[in-house]
Amino acid sequence: MQYIDLRSDTVTQPTQAMRDAMANAVVGDDVFGDDPTLQDLEAYAAERLGKEAALFVTSGMQGNACALLAHTRRGDCVVIDPHSHISEHEAGSYGQLAGVSLRFPKSTDGTMDPASVRACLTDDSDLQVAPATLVVMENAHSSGAVVPLENMRAVYETAHAAGAAVHLDGARLFNAAAALDISDVRELTQYCDTVMCCLSKGLCAPVGSVLAGPKDLIWRARRARRILGGGMRQGGFLAAAGLVALRDMPARIPEDHENAKHLGSLLSAIDGVHIFADRIQIDMVFFTADWDADKAARYPTWMLEHGVKVTGCMGGEYRMVCHYGVTRADCEATAALVRQFAAEG
Repeated sequence: MQYIDLRSDTVTQPTQAMRDAMANAVVGDDVFGDDPTLQDLEAYAAERLGKEAALFVTSGMQGNACALLAHTRRGDCVVIDPHSHISEHEAGSYGQLAGVSLRFPKSTDGTMDPASVRACLTDDSDLQVAPATLVVMENAHSSGAVVPLENMRAVYETAHAAGAAVHLDGARLFNAAAALDISDVRELTQYCDTVMCCLSKGLCAPVGSVLAGPKDLIWRARRARRILGGGMRQGGFLAAAGLVALRDMPARIPEDHENAKHLGSLLSAIDGVHIFADRIQIDMVFFTADWDADKAARYPTWMLEHGVKVTGCMGGEYRMVCHYGVTRADCEATAALVRQFAAEG
């Protein structure tokens, strides 16, 4: 059975061009530093993201962990949005691996108040207080919202004025750029010292992310990747798909955004379904529903039985994500099924 899969944009299948590139990739041993395809990806990613150097990592979570390990010392504090991916969905790796604590400024869907960020930026003059040495932004935010460029600039300047570095969790960086009508992502990455960008979400690569930044920080991140078991040997097979992802796939991301808006409009017309319309800024649709606990529990199973893969209720909300494998017709079929499910007793 062919399913419509709306669980995440991580479920995308590699394109034929990616499969061909992987089959024909020239590879070496990356631990010895002689995998040419992986080196090509890292050089291209650094240029595309506007940084001196880049590092291929297995996942966005590994990339963020390497960034924290490169930027901070154990006992430091990181200033970050309270509902960011690092703080909520990376298994507490910031504490387990980097040994840092988190401090939360006032923030709405990733847009942090610069004055509140400044208030969080303690130095090491008080022995009782952990020094805040890093600020982390996330754009696009996991809520589906996009952080305005002006806010990124203000937070970046606030952090640097206090002597703190800035890392950008850009898992969906190209989605943020498309939503802001920015053709060159370097307009966003100029406001961070390091940036992590996923290749395996809306860009369709089968595995991997890239972390980019200054050469010295990327060298420290490379050591951190090694500590985390990230020596991938013939990683060029994966890098070959990543190159196609970075070069060819960002241009089609607006299609996913338009499909999400269309899906949201269809779902909003269903009785008992309430869309967060203001957060349909990228490829995600969030909604709540007037369903009791039993009906909510049946929802993902019922949808699966009818050919659509969805996630259940998380934090009181439901989410659907459009991507390369989801068409406009798929959105319409999904909305029709939700309407049918909502109407059932």
